[in-house]
Amino acid sequence: MKKNISIIAVLFTICGFSQEIIGNWNGSLKVMGSELIISFNLTESDNSFAGTMSAPQQNAFGIPLSKVTFENETLTILLEAAGLSYVGKRNATGFEGTFSQSGQTFQMNLTREEKELPKINRPQEPKEPFPYSIEEVTFENTSAKITLAGTLTLPKSNKPVPVVVLISGSGPQDRNSELLNHKPFWIIADHLTRNGIGVLRVDDRGVGQSTGDQSNATSMDFASDVEAAAAFLKTKSEVNSKKIGLIGHSEGGMIAPIVASKDKSIAFIVLLAGPGVPCDQLLIEQAYLIGKSDGLTETELEQAKKLNQSIYNLVKSDKTTEEVKKEIELLLEKSLFDNPDTNYLTETQKKQMISQQSEQITSPWFRFFMKFNPDVYLSKVKCPVLVVNGDKDLQVPAKMNTDGIQKSLTKAGNKKVTTIIYPNRNHLFQDCTTGSIDEYSTIEQTISTQVLTDISTWIEKQTK
Repeated sequence: MKKNISIIAVLFTICGFSQEIIGNWNGSLKVMGSELIISFNLTESDNSFAGTMSAPQQNAFGIPLSKVTFENETLTILLEAAGLSYVGKRNATGFEGTFSQSGQTFQMNLTREEKELPKINRPQEPKEPFPYSIEEVTFENTSAKITLAGTLTLPKSNKPVPVVVLISGSGPQDRNSELLNHKPFWIIADHLTRNGIGVLRVDDRGVGQSTGDQSNATSMDFASDVEAAAAFLKTKSEVNSKKIGLIGHSEGGMIAPIVASKDKSIAFIVLLAGPGVPCDQLLIEQAYLIGKSDGLTETELEQAKKLNQSIYNLVKSDKTTEEVKKEIELLLEKSLFDNPDTNYLTETQKKQMISQQSEQITSPWFRFFMKFNPDVYLSKVKCPVLVVNGDKDLQVPAKMNTDGIQKSLTKAGNKKVTTIIYPNRNHLFQDCTTGSIDEYSTIEQTISTQVLTDISTWIEKQTK
């Protein structure tokens, strides 16, 4: 989670009542087939509320709330940079309400009761002792005036070694790309370094120990962070500067070609579930597949497609952000108020949801993403490329994107391309049954060992 929180409220004048609001409030969300614990710790000072939020399973603790208010027994919590909100109506035991993020809404009640964290087994997580060096590093992106922090793992060697930079997918990610207690980048780094390939993995700007602001950043800004990472590696005597490569997952798989198309010193790139078609087309297909896996009817899927296409067309237009926002709010208002599944929400809550969703949809990142065509950069990539996809990936469908990437690289005259579509692998490259997002957290495996082996074997061939 890469974001800040803001709780809107108007206080009652009775001091004793405010004492009932302060303190710890705990709730749980059913997300992606698992239970995610959320806690708010509210405080009061100078007749206003403040506090922090924690999500222990995501190693997020004490995130400061930017604003806390309370009105008509309704508590509203906003994390604007993350597109996150909670709106709850006071009841006998706490608050009954809804948690929203990224356009998705979940019912969540808050109580004083402590929530027990579910036991999760992640057998692939690396354990000491490590047969390689681990160095905590920082370096500058001078153009953005930010400091990036990460971990560099290097195999023990008497000569400079090849090194890869790992590039995370969309949303704020730490250096391990942690999701639902999975740490895929830590596992990739451990595997590659044990096989003679160094790895630099970095906290995204504005996340962990990296400085900077994600709220107004686009994929091009993240590409400049990767360029800074590659430049930093060239200053390290242990690194073979002629054998620096990039591995990008999801959005990272579109950032890697941006960098490689401009920096001819990049030796190779690996695209893990990277997009190969214009991103608006990608999201239309993604929404269809995920909706179908969630049991929506063809009629419902077609209605959602029409709404999404109307929204995406607005986002891609040259209209100002305010103009786009107003038109999107009208579309969302009709959709939300006509939907019987949202009848449990008050009119005020619906309006708040619409406002939050329109803010996110019109963010600089989303508007850039909607206009992005991978072909512009892939068609200029000349270095060796490994394209890896899973045939049960619902977020970046394998065939359409692999075909798109291959077509663009052919246009570039690039004959050093290897493509692999793995059967029964999802977007995270887990061995799976359906590919549904609900499976991600329930599968103990973080990433297929076959995928790891194939990546390291391919890189070894490129760096001999």
